Amino acid sequence: MNCYLPETMQTRSAAYTTEDLWRAIHQHTILHAAAILCDEAHDLHVDLGCCRGVIPREEAALGITSGETRDIAVLSRVGKPVCFHVTRFLPDGRVLLSRRSAQNEALDVLLSQRRPGDIVPAVVTGLAPFGAFCDVGCGIPALLPLGDICVSRLQSPGDVLKENQAIFAVIRTLDPAARRVSLTLKELLGTWQENAARFARGQTVTGIVRSVKSYGVFVALAPNLSGLAEPTDGLQPGDAVSVYIKSILPEKLKIKLCVIRNLGPTARGLQPLPYTKLCGSLTSWRYGTEDNAKVMTIF
Repeated sequence: MNCYLPETMQTRSAAYTTEDLWRAIHQHTILHAAAILCDEAHDLHVDLGCCRGVIPREEAALGITSGETRDIAVLSRVGKPVCFHVTRFLPDGRVLLSRRSAQNEALDVLLSQRRPGDIVPAVVTGLAPFGAFCDVGCGIPALLPLGDICVSRLQSPGDVLKENQAIFAVIRTLDPAARRVSLTLKELLGTWQENAARFARGQTVTGIVRSVKSYGVFVALAPNLSGLAEPTDGLQPGDAVSVYIKSILPEKLKIKLCVIRNLGPTARGLQPLPYTKLCGSLTSWRYGTEDNAKVMTIF
């Protein structure tokens, strides 16, 4: 049975043999190996162990021939694993491969067998001002919009995510006609109550400044939990700070803070994501209480 994990989650400890490649042709098996070169024609060259494989540019990614996908999607695979079908042996001893064919198969399975609300593994492949692009299987791209990364307001997806990061995400939409997938992440990072339970009044903890207003400073204690501190001079979004927790108000879904010290823009790196669910499916998600829903998602 073919595996449709994101490409960088695919591992193989041994080189392929000629017999392995012939078997893959007859059984239409998806294989994976490292791309070692993108030549001047933008064909990808793959190390198969027993020989070299070649993925022609037009077979290197979905949407390349139509222009929907830019060539950087091919160039950026060098040094990374790629998935592919084995097409045929060439007279010069090389093997012709198709990554596009493997992606089409994986996308067909995703669109037919998955549903909105399903939790899937993904790998962040790129960051943009409007969100993160993720591989949800065999290099299939899916968009994780900025507003769906977490409840806190972010300046950019890089506030929480980084390229090549393995994550879990929820399928937000499936569009069979356009053959597109979108994701959301915030539903896996805990409700207000779940996040607030990790803190207590009187503690001093670290956080990240998310926005600075005339009436105060919003500080993220976790991706899905922010508090409001009194106005403090010299702070900018992205600064790490130490804050004193003055009060936690569950009935209002609010945390009042006091900034103790500005730790600077690089004092704290990206933290592990605090997942509350890693598998299965969601039908709905409520960030707050029934009396104060604040954020409600229905799949």
